[in-house]
Amino acid sequence: MGPTSFAASKKLYRLIADKAICFAGNRNLKIYGLLSCKSGKRMKRENRMFFNSEREAIENGYRPCGHCMKTAYAEWKKSG
Repeated sequence: MGPTSFAASKKLYRLIADKAICFAGNRNLKIYGLLSCKSGKRMKRENRMFFNSEREAIENGYRPCGHCMKTAYAEWKKSG
């Protein structure tokens, strides 16, 4: 990993610490969830997408995670 990757990682960690990023999503599956989700932590780095809010994730066509966002997932499933 070169300095660019390190700088990008450092910036990402700062955004997470400052609560500017609250959700992560999987580009391939179009699922978003909490940063603390066990399922999300297993996702490949190249598939990760980050969001400031649930609204942003939904506007980009992502659905809630069934593991860490059970209530939102149940509502999404009921409406679909």
